[in-house]
Amino acid sequence: MVLPYQSIYTVSLGATVTQLGIVNSIGMGIAGLLSPLSGWLIDRIGTKTIYLIGIGLLVISYLTYGVAQSWIIIIIAMVTYWLGHTTSIHSCATVCGNSLASEDRATGMGFCETLAAGLLGIAGPMLGALLVTTFGGVNVSGIRPLFFVCFVVTIATFFLILTQLSNRKWGSLAGSRTSLFRDFSQLFKQGHSLRRWLVITSISYLPMGMVLPFSQVFAHEVKGAEQYVLAAMVTGFALTPLVLGIPLGRLADKIGRKKVLYLMAPLFWASNLVLIWAPSPEFLIAAGGLQGFFYICLVVTGAMTFELVPPAQMGRWLGMTRFFRLLLGAGSAFIAGVIWDNIGPQYVFLTVIGLDLFIRIPLLIGMPETLGLRMGTDTNNL
Repeated sequence: MVLPYQSIYTVSLGATVTQLGIVNSIGMGIAGLLSPLSGWLIDRIGTKTIYLIGIGLLVISYLTYGVAQSWIIIIIAMVTYWLGHTTSIHSCATVCGNSLASEDRATGMGFCETLAAGLLGIAGPMLGALLVTTFGGVNVSGIRPLFFVCFVVTIATFFLILTQLSNRKWGSLAGSRTSLFRDFSQLFKQGHSLRRWLVITSISYLPMGMVLPFSQVFAHEVKGAEQYVLAAMVTGFALTPLVLGIPLGRLADKIGRKKVLYLMAPLFWASNLVLIWAPSPEFLIAAGGLQGFFYICLVVTGAMTFELVPPAQMGRWLGMTRFFRLLLGAGSAFIAGVIWDNIGPQYVFLTVIGLDLFIRIPLLIGMPETLGLRMGTDTNNL
């Protein structure tokens, strides 16, 4: 619901695009620095407490967005948003990664993404567009009510997790002597090609800092898109995983993760090119639809990430991957803002294509296929 307007709201409160990049960089950077700690705590105390902390931070973030009167306050909102988002998703991913057998993992994750990014992702943007229109259009007063709606819904989510989620632990660290650095050093002794994968997965998530925060601003300021076109772009973004998330997940479980990633990479590159070129709103909406392949790529990439370490190390491993992803994302968000203001908006999206094509894909070729690799560990039992 807020995705089409989050960056526009910050700019409307007085931020330049470079400052928008700085705001995202600060939020992602702080969240990245704390990710290893949250992963270590998940392995020691279980997922539920950490999950609730993450959702609680999101509640604070949406409230701060709603009451903000200047873009400086958005820094607080963005920091708590990224902390809450990464912590809650970290807990969710640990449950998901350890609760599915290898041959069903990408399908199960695709099903989850279909419900989350698909069904809700279609309804949310259109409801958001109606609210924005009702309260005054694509400006501060029109966008502000969306954050109060998210504030209320996220409180409901907090109580859902509090009452319905068990506090399952997969690790054996709870009864061992506490040593953060020793526990992380053990991680790299037991996993498969982890250092190479840290680079691959970090570049895979670059669009979180370089594309998603800027694509709606580009569509609005450069292409003249208004609220219903912006909402339709996000709806298209959600429709792709809704329709193709489960089939492509099943395909990844049949033929392997890497082949499906090779298949989808050019489609995401095309989304950026269509966005830059778009001569009409219809092409902007098509760009949004193609952009949805990014989320399916994340699902398949996530399946590979889960399969590189044993379940007992999952929290730490995900914390380490988020550390590198978010720090790289923080730097790239700042660089994207500088590129936008000093070279040209279109070069932000072209840079992402180049990094993906010339760094991520060659490194991915050298990775082992992880389907069935999961350390010989039984993950069928929750």
